[in-house]
Order: sequence, then structure tokens, then C-alpha cells
Amino acid sequence: MSQTKPYRVSHLDALEAESIFVMREVMAEFERPVLLFSGGKDSIVMLRLAEKAFAPARIPFPVMHIDTGHNFAEVLEYRDRRVASLGLNLVVASVQEAIDTGLVRELPDGTRNRIQTPVLLAAVEKYRFDALFGGARRDEEKARAKERMFSFRDEFGQWDPKNQRPELWALYNGRHHPGESIRVFPLSNWTELDVWHYIAKENIPLPSIYYAHDREVVERNGMFYAVNEFIRLRDGETSEVRRVRYRTVGDASQTAAVLSEADTVEKVIDEVAATRITERGATRGDDKVSEAAMEDRKREGYF
Repeated sequence: MSQTKPYRVSHLDALEAESIFVMREVMAEFERPVLLFSGGKDSIVMLRLAEKAFAPARIPFPVMHIDTGHNFAEVLEYRDRRVASLGLNLVVASVQEAIDTGLVRELPDGTRNRIQTPVLLAAVEKYRFDALFGGARRDEEKARAKERMFSFRDEFGQWDPKNQRPELWALYNGRHHPGESIRVFPLSNWTELDVWHYIAKENIPLPSIYYAHDREVVERNGMFYAVNEFIRLRDGETSEVRRVRYRTVGDASQTAAVLSEADTVEKVIDEVAATRITERGATRGDDKVSEAAMEDRKREGYF
């Protein structure tokens, strides 16, 4: 008598199933969800998961980009092309428009990551979004490791890590009053390496800056920033052309590249598997402000 082979689900398949389950739960519980889509690798994977969650139907919610105005051209081009190919409604909340109308003030150093938060909260209020999908992962940063899959935000959009709901047995509580919202993180249990393995498995195209290329950079505090219209050389600094790639994409004035020869998905996977520093720790200048920089921003309403 032949024995039935045990049914096994791969690690990636289990992560995918969990993320898809979360997305479907949101559609069942909320009226006006939106997916935050910057054109970065995590939001790209999240968009792919949304495709699979609701196929063969179209993705049933819009996508939103909080646009600092300090963007990498390759990422914006990818964002627009991907949204058009899926026939999605793209909501762009512009930091520059918020500066022009007086909602926020430009910081003395010219960076805009910190002033994204009021723009995000204004867009949530304007469009009455009650659930926001974000691509944050718990392995990225210690404040994000405190997050639940469903992260409750009060009527001011603020996050209190001591006032979050238990999620036993994958039961998610989406109850909220008018004006309150839930940030939803379907990739919470993924790692950077998982994301890259999934990109390889699904053959997902990415903006070219995620792969090794030659770029003019300047070294500051051990990080390599692209020299462009947002980052100018300071007195005494010199730039050079180096072989680099980006591990994460954000405000171009705050996001650094890493030295790399990884110009294919397979090489990037090998590189990520060997690294011991998270992508935010290695490349995000805005997280270097203080030990609690990310948590402080999240308490104010950041992603």
C-alpha cells in the first residue's frame, strides 16, 4: 500500500498566504482601504500580493504615494508605468504642494522625510481612508518590530505602542471609530532576504537603481549619497564615480547607496544573505538623528 507524501508548504508560500489572508481581511472589514506605493521594492511586492489576493478581479482599492519631491527618476518612472499597467487609481499627496499652501514648512537642512507626516495625515482625512497598507517589516528597525499586523492609530493619526491589540491565532481586530484608522503591514513577518527571494520567484521587475550601476557619489558619515539636485557638495568634499546599488528607496536627500557589484537578482540575494546590517541601518540618514528617531516619527503619524 503506497503512502501519501506529506503535504508541505515552503517558507515563501506560507508568507505569501499570510499576507494575502491579511489583505482579504482588510477588504472584508474596512470601507476605504488604500495601499501606500512608492515604487520601492517592498511596496512593489505588496502590490504583487494584492494582484494575487483578488485575481482575476482588479485590485479593489487605490494606491497612494506621499511624494516628497526629492525622488529618484528611475523610481517615479517605474511607479507610473506599473500603476498604468494595472489600471489603478494613483493618489499623489505632494509635500511641495503642502509647503506652497503653508501646511508644512521646509526644514533648514532641506530634507523632507520628517515633513511627510502631516501630508500623509491630511490625505487620509481628505479621502477618508480607514485602512492603509504599508510595506514595513519587523526586521527593518526596532520600532517597527513593535508593530502588530493591524496597527491602530487614533483620530490624530498617532501611534501608541502600549495601546495595541492582541493578535492571537491570526485574529485581527479592525474596529475603529470615525476618524480613526488602521495601518496594515502584510509584510511584517518577511525579511529583506524573503523579499528578494520572492522577487526572484515571481520574476518581478524593479527600478534599475536596485542593481549595481555606476553613479557619482559623495561619502558622508560612512554612507554614499548620490550627487544630484538635492545633494550638493559641501566645502572640502569631493565626489567620485563608484559602483553602487540601493537597498532601499526613499527621499533622495536622505537615502544612501551601498558599494556593490550585484547586478542580478541572484547576486543581490547572495549579498543580502551575507550582510549583517539592515537596509535602513546601512542607508537611511533620517534614522541616524537619534536612537529613537523612527519611533518618534511613528508616534507623530509616520508609516
